[in-house]
Amino acid sequence: MKIENSLSPRVIYEDKNFLALDKPAGLLVHPTASSKEPTLVNWLLKRYPEMKKVGDSDRPGIVHRLDRDTSGIILTAKNQKYFEYLKNLFQTRAIKKTYRALVYGKLTPKKGIIEKDIKIRSGTTKRTVFKGRSEKAAVTEYKVLKHFALSLSNGSQSYFSWVEIKPLTGRTHQIRVHLASIGHSVVGDKLYGPKKSKEVGLPNANRQFLHAYSLEFSPSPGKRLKLAADLPADIKEVLRNLKVAKH
Repeated sequence: MKIENSLSPRVIYEDKNFLALDKPAGLLVHPTASSKEPTLVNWLLKRYPEMKKVGDSDRPGIVHRLDRDTSGIILTAKNQKYFEYLKNLFQTRAIKKTYRALVYGKLTPKKGIIEKDIKIRSGTTKRTVFKGRSEKAAVTEYKVLKHFALSLSNGSQSYFSWVEIKPLTGRTHQIRVHLASIGHSVVGDKLYGPKKSKEVGLPNANRQFLHAYSLEFSPSPGKRLKLAADLPADIKEVLRNLKVAKH
């Protein structure tokens, strides 16, 4: 399957064992039963056919994942031994993950930890911090980098917060669910955001503004590596259109 240029990942780092890629928003990581569209896995196998036998057969080389509409850094293993090494790092929380997100409202306090178990809402695949099944502990640390204000045509203002997030556990949709649970869902999040859009006057907010910014880990014993993915153009453009809020 051919991937459009706008959805092609960018190589951030590569060695004999792994690739670090900058995944654009809109690109699925691996095939699903309900979708036949091109994926990151298709892109990988076209360029690295030897990865076909690495890891799981339906998602070769993939050691973790990002949601379709989340942009940013993702690691992929090029051989089975390193696949198992990276998997172990993620499972033992030995990889420090940092995200950036634009959220609704003026988030206070400016630093905090969200510690709420995440469950699956009965009858759906949607996650929740309320009643549900398959409960798992989840912890998310956040820090507000800036508060923004946007003047609307009716004379009122909308507020947004630019936030750095560090998930200390790795649950599906964890960041999105946790931020929504404290009333500050990710801008553009159609699943966990407000039913009535609050994006009045905010241009190009056509996907969830969540970006996997950096990963820090030991690529081999005794070494330390930090890799980062620059903010994509759509997020940069929206941030340029916002003014820092007066406190």
